[in-house]
Order: sequence, then structure tokens, then C-alpha cells
Amino acid sequence: MESSAERGRLAGLDGIRGLAALFVVLHHCRLTSFPGFPADTGPGWLSWLLYGHFAVVLFIVLSGFSLAVSPARSDWRLGGLRRFAARRAWRILPPYWGALAFSLVVAWTLVPQPGEGVPTLKSVVLYGLLLQDIAGSPSPNGAFWSIAVEAQLYLAFPIMIFVLRRAGAVVLLGIVTALVAMIGLLSPEVPAVATLMRLTPQFAALFAIGIVAAMILTRPKRAARPWSLAALAALTAVPVVVLICVNGPAWTAAHFFWIDLAIGPAAGLALASVATGRPVGLVRLLDAAPIRALGRISYSLYLTHAPIVVVLSTMVIAPRVAPGIPAFLTTVAVAVPVSLLVAWLFSTVFEFPFLRHRSWSALRTAAKGRLSRPPDRIDREVLGEPVNVRPPAEG
Repeated sequence: MESSAERGRLAGLDGIRGLAALFVVLHHCRLTSFPGFPADTGPGWLSWLLYGHFAVVLFIVLSGFSLAVSPARSDWRLGGLRRFAARRAWRILPPYWGALAFSLVVAWTLVPQPGEGVPTLKSVVLYGLLLQDIAGSPSPNGAFWSIAVEAQLYLAFPIMIFVLRRAGAVVLLGIVTALVAMIGLLSPEVPAVATLMRLTPQFAALFAIGIVAAMILTRPKRAARPWSLAALAALTAVPVVVLICVNGPAWTAAHFFWIDLAIGPAAGLALASVATGRPVGLVRLLDAAPIRALGRISYSLYLTHAPIVVVLSTMVIAPRVAPGIPAFLTTVAVAVPVSLLVAWLFSTVFEFPFLRHRSWSALRTAAKGRLSRPPDRIDREVLGEPVNVRPPAEG
């Protein structure tokens, strides 16, 4: 029988989350095999893997969308600030802190992240408190920068929901986009404003786009015709993609701020289209069991893969395999399966238990009950097949 969590699930979103996380893994495999980013030092047929940043852009839009699903279905009521903050912390922090500990051990005992020194006590404090984008310190994990941004966006989420409920989507997008654009325009001339660029302010606009895209759930009968949202998303993305292809990765990396803003509407429209079940073929593909399973562990995969890729590439593959394409193909063949396996194991300890049990008392009770079970009983949830679990809201 289908659980209530499954009935409330939006098909395809987990798949998007999983494929985006996998793309980030491949991106880092390419960077370790062909260093020099943002310069394209590898073959042209692999240039598309230089754009892992845009997977994070998709994560941010998807995060705003996913968090807005429940308020959208409840007349844009958040259900209490304290409850929202507690649920976000419970969802995000245990896996993040577990991955932080793992990353620090790897950086201290094996090899630090490329271009970074060995993490210091300052690194432990800043990354532990999710303040890594406020002040600089050696990073233990190349993927952690976006987690701090996401945590800060959670602080703005209740305000955005309030503005949307009281003033509407146009006002919300107008205010957030205007503030972000002002930062982008003034930062080259005003040093005090330039410091705000450390916070990746354009992600606030992307987050707001995701929230507004969730409005599609409040008006399904008034939604655009089946293919129009998907077609509009494609048409909106094409000029940005052409601009990126013509100018290349170095130019793109130097202009991430404005390109992110330009690609945001396409991401929002695409998510709205998938949320309405269109295009049917694409949604079915995204909701296929293997891709859904990948989506379930996407947060753990994102958190843990960077140290694994660096260790395997630097210590295992580089001494034994010729550089360039042979090293890249070997890195993909080895690092991707290992990263997936570690992410699955990691999620069973640091992620799934916190999704099933929403408090320490519930978690302790479940742990005691698990210890008292007969040793021959097989728990499907332990094997990574959670039942009655609401899918993760972010990656």
C-alpha cells in the first residue's frame, strides 16, 4: 500500500536532485584530472563537465521550491518559526556535521583539498558554525561552501513567505531581485558592498524563484497547457546556454553572478513543469527506481564525495595511470561507485534515522528497540529502502 508520504510526494524532484548531485561528482572528477579551472585544460568533449556550479544553482532553486510546497498547500502558512527552524536544523545539521568530521580526518591524515592548506582550528569553528562564507580559512571539503549559503537562506525563508502571502509573487521577486542586482552593480565600486559578494547574494533571488514556482501547486487547474511550461523553460534557457558556449568557462566563471540570475527563471519553470507531471516521459524517467534511489542519498553524496574523489585521484590513480583522459576515465570508474557506496552507508547512519524520527527522544527509543530485535530480522530501512519517509527537501 502507498504511504501518505508517497502520496504527497512530487514525482521527479528526487530524480532531479540525485542527477544534479551526480553531476557535481563528475565535475570534481574532471577538475582533479584536468587542473587549472576555470581554464579549459581538457578535451573539448568534456567541457560540459566544467559547469558543476550550475548544479548548485539548480539545488538552490529546488530548495526554495521544496520548502515552499508545504506552505503552498496550507494557504502560505509556515506553521511557526520555532518549528520550522527546529526541523531545518534536524534535517541539515547531523549529516553536515558527520561529513565535516569525515572531511577533517581525511584532510588531516591523507590529503587536503586542492588549492587549500591543511584545515586549522579556525576552519573547524567556521565550518562547524556554517560561517565559512563570512571569513576565510582552509576548506576541508570543496562542496561545503553552498551549505552555508543554504543555511542563511533558511533565515530569509519565513520573511519571503510572509511577503508572498501579503503582497504576492511579483512584489517578492521584485524586492529580492532589486536588492541582489544593486549589490552586483555597486560591488565593483563600493568596497563595503563588495564584501557581500562572499555571501553569493544571487542565490537569494534563485531561492525566491523556487518559492514562487511552488505556486503552481495552488492552481493546478489554471496551470499552463501540458507542454508550455517545459517549452518556456527551454526557450528561457537557450540564450543563456548559447552565451556560455560562445564565451567559454573562464568568462562564465567570472560572470557567475549575472548568469545565475539569468538561468534562474528557466530552472523555476522546469521545476514547475515537473511538479505538474509534465513532460510525462521525462517525469517517468526521473521517477524511475534507480534515479529515485540516487535522489534519496543525494545530500549525503554531495556532502561526502569531494574528499573521496581527491584521495582516490591523488593517492591511488595519479601514481599508476597516465594523466589526462586515462586518469579521468579511471577516476570516474573508481571514484563514482566508491562515492555512491560511501554516500549510501553514510546516509543510513547520519541521514535516514533523522528523517524517520523527529526528536532525540524518538531517536533514542528507536535505537533501543532496534537493539532488542532478533538478530536475523532484516530491516529494509537499514538497507537504504526507507518506508514512510518524506523525501529530503534539498540536496
